[in-house]
Amino acid sequence: MYYIIMDLEWNNAFVHRTKSFMNEIIEVGAVMLNEELEEISEFSCFVKSRIGKKIRSNIKKLTHITNDDMRSGEPFESVMKKFEDWIGNRENVILTWGNSDIRVIIENFRLLTGRETVPFLSNYTDVQRYFQIKRNIPVDKQLGLFNAAEDVGMDPNTFSHHRALDDSLLTAECFRRVRDDDFERYIQPCDKTFYERLFFKPHAISNINSPLVDKSLLNYTCEECGIKGKIIKNWRYSNQYFRATYVCPQCGKQVRVAVRFKKYFDCLDTRKTVTLIKDDEPPMLIQNGLE
Repeated sequence: MYYIIMDLEWNNAFVHRTKSFMNEIIEVGAVMLNEELEEISEFSCFVKSRIGKKIRSNIKKLTHITNDDMRSGEPFESVMKKFEDWIGNRENVILTWGNSDIRVIIENFRLLTGRETVPFLSNYTDVQRYFQIKRNIPVDKQLGLFNAAEDVGMDPNTFSHHRALDDSLLTAECFRRVRDDDFERYIQPCDKTFYERLFFKPHAISNINSPLVDKSLLNYTCEECGIKGKIIKNWRYSNQYFRATYVCPQCGKQVRVAVRFKKYFDCLDTRKTVTLIKDDEPPMLIQNGLE
């Protein structure tokens, strides 16, 4: 198994055909490691833009890539073919720091070539996620590459910042510091499910009549009295939550109940909170039933 650590730089460009913006790749960098994590090859190439004619000022400031650099590059299809040939027939897994780069390269293939899949993408691992798991850092924290390098005792300033090859080399070094025998468990085959999962957008359920809404959670029982609460303000949807107000018929305590149902690709996350209404807040008018 060979490890292809890839990084991209891109320019945000407006696509007139779709009337939307896209992240158009302007540089590709990668490093190839063997089973012993020894570097055996590097890849670096500018990509000549087809959509954006000029690099945005914030991108130039961040990457120091100039318009002349971009114009001197090769067309996207040529660079991708060259990259595919560079990988060759070796069994490999492509790694990127976070999954933004892999999303961008798929987006570029779709918009610039009409292909729905990436021909050289057979196995993939988000090395940022793997690194955070290995270092016991919550995966929802989104650790930056330079902070990750510092976390394992490296000086990230020994690498150039925000250039594709240099970021690939830094990512490779971070990977070396944490890779262990369980790594294969984190390799994803790039099949149909991989693409569907990658572009699935998690979303909160906003229709209270959706079959995904568990109506048994839309209630309140007083913690002190053990009595079912009476609804005094109907359920409504606001800021991803269904919200209602209840009162305990026995002790008179009023509470706000909020329930969220969030759909992910392969699961449904449910959260419920109950907040006590303080005595100095104005009383609620009684209403009946669900909205």
